[in-house]
Amino acid sequence: MTSTLRVLGIDPGLTRCGVGVVDVDGSRRGTLVHVGVIRSSPDAEIGDRLAIVAAGIRAVIAEHRPDAVAVERVFAQQNTHSVMGTAQASGVALLIASESGLPAATHTPSEVKAAVTGYGAADKRQVQTMIARILRLDELPQPADAADALAIALCHAWRRGGPSASGQGALTPAQRAWAAAEKRVART
Repeated sequence: MTSTLRVLGIDPGLTRCGVGVVDVDGSRRGTLVHVGVIRSSPDAEIGDRLAIVAAGIRAVIAEHRPDAVAVERVFAQQNTHSVMGTAQASGVALLIASESGLPAATHTPSEVKAAVTGYGAADKRQVQTMIARILRLDELPQPADAADALAIALCHAWRRGGPSASGQGALTPAQRAWAAAEKRVART
């Protein structure tokens, strides 16, 4: 019997928070379980918006019972208002994972893109296209936040928590290159 890891990927945001749940088996094959976007109005108070995001994440965890949670790591942006909202939603996601007793990790956007496309600077369309191929979907996942959440979940399963994560032979060439680069950086 093949072991399966179920990962909830979260692309944090206040207006649109992408959530995606995938099952990844021992042969690294991914299967779509759930994908969606938690939406809140930009006109609502910040506390209300965070409560909507929290309720949405809790509902996904309760319904789909993931083994782990992966959240896109917040990075500096030109728009400080946008990065603050993203950071706040990210904090809510990590808190809920902890309260739910689930291991959680963060992954950078370039790490996620490299894991699913082989190119750390891939654009949104390239990520959507690869997610559709990897998960054998008939259509591209929409909106991009939903595709990003699925990519985050797959990245986590393949790089850290997957059933075959301990075996280097199971990594793609892009993932092996990324792991080698991480080791070089860690030594410096």
